[in-house]
This record gives sequence, C-alpha cells and structure tokens, in this order.
Amino acid sequence: MRLALFLLMALAAPAAAQTYPAKPVRIIVPFAPGGSVDLIARMLAQRLGERLNAPFVVENRAGGGSNIGAEFVARAAPDGYTLFMASTTQAVNVTLYPKLNYDLVKDFAPVSLIAVNPSILLVHPSLPVKTVKELVALAKRKPRALTYASSGSGSSSHLAAELLKMTAGIDLVHVPYKGAGPALTALMSGEVEVLITIAAGASEYVKSGRLRALAVTSERRTAGMPAVPTMREAGIDGYEVSVWTGLLAPASTRTEALGVLTRETQLAVKDLSKRLVDLDAIPVGGTPEQFAGYIRAEIAKWAPVVKRSGARVE
Repeated sequence: MRLALFLLMALAAPAAAQTYPAKPVRIIVPFAPGGSVDLIARMLAQRLGERLNAPFVVENRAGGGSNIGAEFVARAAPDGYTLFMASTTQAVNVTLYPKLNYDLVKDFAPVSLIAVNPSILLVHPSLPVKTVKELVALAKRKPRALTYASSGSGSSSHLAAELLKMTAGIDLVHVPYKGAGPALTALMSGEVEVLITIAAGASEYVKSGRLRALAVTSERRTAGMPAVPTMREAGIDGYEVSVWTGLLAPASTRTEALGVLTRETQLAVKDLSKRLVDLDAIPVGGTPEQFAGYIRAEIAKWAPVVKRSGARVE
C-alpha cells in the first residue's frame, strides 16, 4: 500500500511542480496585422517564447474600434494563457464609446508598459512656417483657415491635433481620412496643411523634403530625427503625446503567472531595446503598478479632449 502511494505521489510530482507556462500563450492584438501595435506584439511574443521555452502566439482580433479583442480577453480565463496587447486606443475608447462591455481598469491586470511611439507635427512644405510658434501665429491670424488631416474621428492623430488646439489656443479644421496612409498622402499632395502622426511612419518623407517636421510630441527627441525639437523646446509647454503599447492579462490572473510575465516582459523589453529604437519607439518596461497608474492617467488625459473635440464613433 505504501509503495503504491509512493508511486502515485511520484507520478503526480512533475505535474504539481510544473511551472508557467505549460502550454501555448496567446497574445491578442485588437487590430489587423501590419500596424505598430501588431509589430511590437510579434517582437515581444518571439522574445518571450525564447526566454520561457514555450510558444507565444499573436492572434489578431480586429473590429469594433479594437473593442472586440479587448472584450474577448476581459472574459478569458484568468490563467495567464490569454493576454492582451493594449494601446492608447483603449484609454480613448473609455470616453469615446458611450457603453463598453468591459472595464479597462477593473477587468484587466496590468503586466507592463512595453514602449511609447512619439508622434510628429508635420506641415506641407508650401506652408510659410518653419517652427511651431510660426504655425500657431499663422493659425491665430487666420482662424479656421488651416486644415489638419487625421486617420479618422477619435483616432490618435485626430485627438493629438485637438489637444494641440486646446493647448495653443488655435482653431484648425478637421479633415478625417480612412487610415494613416491616406492622411499622409493628403498632406503630401497639399489637400491639407497639417498632420500629427506617428513619427516612424513619416520620417522618410521628412528626410526627402516632401514634408516639413516642426516638432516631435514626446518628452525627448527621437533617435530617427534628432534634429527635430520637442514641443516643449518649440515653445508649447504642457503638450506631450505618445502612442503607447502595453501588455495586459485578465483580472484575477493567478499570481504565479503574473509574476513570471512581469519579470520576463521587463527583461524582454531590455533585450528588444535596439529594435524598438530602430522603429522610433521608446522602450519603457516597468512594474504592473506603474502601468496601472499610467493607464488611469491616460484615461483622465484624453477624456476632456474626446468630449471637446466632438469625436464620435463612425
């Protein structure tokens, strides 16, 4: 009897001692493949898989303004095997959508902020301004004479421009397009005069002279365009906009899994630092507590901008 009990305990021991992750982990990206959030998710998944010797698989669940993917993860089992690659969009959606089927703060457990992508204030080269101060002065002399492009109502480019209007006390006319690509094309063709978009997607056009960069919207200058000043250096205090990317798990995810994910994600961000910088992204990392505070701050930051802008779900 004792021998049989010993054998049963011996067989059960490996299963009991088995640590997270013991099976493939899904990282849900709420956008179609190819964007910056998707790219960073795939870089992170590959590195986590290498570090933990387990498959980390990116799964795209686009639609509903990114809410389909977010709701899916919020309702997933809190076992650490379904994760969510969140971004600025989720913080904006809290105010943009009159009703969501999930709570960004209560239904998720923060793992770590991954990176922030600075945006850049661009103008068409024909516009007679070379600094942000000159742009503000022109806009004040000619209210509503200048137009700015965005990738859609409620998008990061839309709200970044609205925040600039609020901060600088100017009035520009919004012209929404269906995506960042069409918005950039419209600016290069001269259909609009101004655009604020992710720096990584515009650097080649700035370097070729097809667009003029007035400032980056991050706290410090970017590695890809070190000659372009920050908004603060350009004379606009209190203006900082970055499109962030971070990893979330369902609320109440077991402590063991969260601990492993937090530690390994922080180390993975360090490993990926050079690749992120090459994408004009700023590696961040940090603790779950820091990320939780950051999310709350982003929700509070964008709420008045969304309301004042009149942004609506299209």
